[in-house]
Amino acid sequence: MVRWSGLAPTVYVFFLAAIVLLSGCGPSVSRYVLIEQHLRAGDPAQAASVVERAEDEYGANSRVLYGMDRGLTLQLAGDYRESNRVLEQADELIERLYTRTIRSETAAFLTNDNALPYEGDPYEHVMVNVVKALNYAAQGDVTEALVEVRRIDHRLNVLGDRVKESEGYRRDGFARYVSGILYEAAGDINNAFIAYRHAFDAYQAMHGWSRVAPPSSLHADLLSTAEALGLADEFEAYRKQFAGIDWDSVSVRRQLAQVVMISYNGRAPRKEDRYLDLPISLDALQLVLLNRGLSYSIGRQDRAVDSVLYGLSGRVVRVALPRLVSQKTQAAVETMTLTDSQGRSHTVRSEPVQNVTALAEKSLDARMPAITVKALARAATKFSMAEGAVIGAKIAAGRDAAPLVGLLVGLMAKGLAVASEEADKRSWQTLPDEIHVARAWVPAGRYQVAVQPAGRGTVAGSAEPSLDLSPGQTVFLIRRVMP
Repeated sequence: MVRWSGLAPTVYVFFLAAIVLLSGCGPSVSRYVLIEQHLRAGDPAQAASVVERAEDEYGANSRVLYGMDRGLTLQLAGDYRESNRVLEQADELIERLYTRTIRSETAAFLTNDNALPYEGDPYEHVMVNVVKALNYAAQGDVTEALVEVRRIDHRLNVLGDRVKESEGYRRDGFARYVSGILYEAAGDINNAFIAYRHAFDAYQAMHGWSRVAPPSSLHADLLSTAEALGLADEFEAYRKQFAGIDWDSVSVRRQLAQVVMISYNGRAPRKEDRYLDLPISLDALQLVLLNRGLSYSIGRQDRAVDSVLYGLSGRVVRVALPRLVSQKTQAAVETMTLTDSQGRSHTVRSEPVQNVTALAEKSLDARMPAITVKALARAATKFSMAEGAVIGAKIAAGRDAAPLVGLLVGLMAKGLAVASEEADKRSWQTLPDEIHVARAWVPAGRYQVAVQPAGRGTVAGSAEPSLDLSPGQTVFLIRRVMP
């Protein structure tokens, strides 16, 4: 009794400390809330500063996520060189993370997947290269942009070989579309046509779940490049398929200048925990039903209470699974107006070219069976270890002290098993809900640019520029529209 009289209060204190840490961990205001506030105020430089100041908060296991968040916010702030430097580091780390250590896998199995390094989803990997390509394009460096285009091609080819499901994420219409625009800007019409064709095929294959149709500007691109290459059969097929589409020949396009506006519209979906409380006795079933039911989402304070409640019961196994919460955009379209020195205006409307929320949903759906199996196995293992700890403690304490010691050890071991159960909610949350593109072909000259979202929305990005455009020149503008 002597040794347990000192140990029991200590165990209880440690358990209470763990609950306090659980309820208090994390900043009182999410960094993403601060980022969104600055973007909504039209100040992307401050949004980038929020990410930089939160570097320690991301932690060693989220270096890829830190690089992606910082790289995108730096792009919006117009610091394209630094954005690419940070994204290049993230890209290199993604390649290295294919091999994980046994230690990190074991730690994740005994706690949760947040103990593993965040690798990102395949669509996020492709977007890293797309953002880098757009950074180079925004600086007028098409040659370096095409280096990223070739990396995009490699990534998508690997996905095409690895993902066998026809409905899986194995193509990317937007990434191919950007590749085609960049090839055409470089004067490589052959590769531009190939990229445009891949883009069109990808949009058609993905349309059932991506909810994005091929943009009409892509139709015009296919007609223009097919004609320029003398591909009579392909041209005739596209002409019939795209009846009513206005398009110019490549020779006409080369006499004009092009302004390409990329609009990141709205906010990417966020993830939250979805808890499944699995009772293993009738009394535990009553407790679970009276508490919150079998499946629900709760906050950290509620998790702390549940840890004590289920720790005392000892007959409840908790499983945490991620679920997506969409944050749909409020602006369906943007208008880009170019006004020349004579006061003449040319206005184009943007078209949706990527649905990031749909990509996130598809990715999570594909991984959910494996996530669920792993979470169930982890919860069962933690419960078994807690049961073993209780039995061992009772034996060590002796017959008289066994009930009290078993209660305290069970409270700690099973309560912590519940408290440590948390889904991996990390994702590239600074991405938008949708990506829109507007393309204007105009005569050479000096133009003032204005971008205006339809409905509610604030445009975050560099000040609207004056552009001196030359024949055959392509200029890229990147904007963020926040609700």
